[in-house]
Amino acid sequence: MGSDAFCFLYHKNSEFNIYSWVFPTVFFRLSTMETTDKNIERKVKNNDTVAVHYTGKLSNGQIFDSSVDKEPLEFQIGQGQIIPGFEKGLMDMSINEKKSVTIPEAEAYGEVREDLFQEVPKADLPPEIDPQVGMGLVAKNPDGSERQLRVAEVRNESILIDANHPLAGQDLTFDLEVVAIK
Repeated sequence: MGSDAFCFLYHKNSEFNIYSWVFPTVFFRLSTMETTDKNIERKVKNNDTVAVHYTGKLSNGQIFDSSVDKEPLEFQIGQGQIIPGFEKGLMDMSINEKKSVTIPEAEAYGEVREDLFQEVPKADLPPEIDPQVGMGLVAKNPDGSERQLRVAEVRNESILIDANHPLAGQDLTFDLEVVAIK
C-alpha cells in the first residue's frame, strides 16, 4: 500500500465525522464554502453570503441568543436581513476570524418608541387570556402578517401593550466568528 490518504466526510444529525484510510495513489480533498487555505485571507464584503457563529449579550453580560452548538447563521450582507450593526461588525473579517463587537441601540433595534405602546380594553381580549406583565401576544395585521407584542402593564379595565422589539433601547454585544464566505 502507498502512503496517500483518502478521506470522506460523513454527515449525520448535523455532526461531521472524518474517516480516512490509506490507499495507493488515491488523494481526495474536501472543501466547502471557500474554506480552503487559499481563501482564508478573503475578507467579508457587501453582497457576500456569510455563515457566522455568534453569541449575543446584553450590557450586563446576559446571553440572549447564540448559534453555538447549532448551525451557523447564514445570510447575504447588505440585504437588510440582519440588524445594521451586526453586518457592520462582520465587514473585512476573514474566515475563522473571531471578534467581539458592541452595537449601539441605534444600529441594533433602535430606541424604545412611545408610539408603539397602546392601551387595549380587557373586554377586547379573548376570555381565556389572563394578561400578565411580560406576557407575549400576537396580533394579526390587515395584510395577514403577525406582529409580536408584549404586555407592558396590567390595569383594572385595560392592558398596555408594547409593540417594540424586546431588545429595543439596548446596546448589544456580539461575539462573532466567520465560518464561511460565499
